[in-house]
Amino acid sequence: MPRDVPEDDDWIRARQQEIGQRIQAERVRQNLIQETVFLAAGLDRRTLQAIEAGIANPTLETLLRLTYVLDVSLADLVR
Repeated sequence: MPRDVPEDDDWIRARQQEIGQRIQAERVRQNLIQETVFLAAGLDRRTLQAIEAGIANPTLETLLRLTYVLDVSLADLVR
């Protein structure tokens, strides 16, 4: 049986922050600067900064671009 979605969207913002932190942690782990990643992924600087800060709502396409560039699975980022 499916769960009911909470009435507020705080849980969404919390998940966005977690995903952004995972992306940033993986980038740092690989010793990559933001510029290297956003250029390789075909994104602009502000988009990557907002994703890593947890204030953006990235599309699936954007997440897939980042997983490709960072060579990680989508599941690792959104778990």
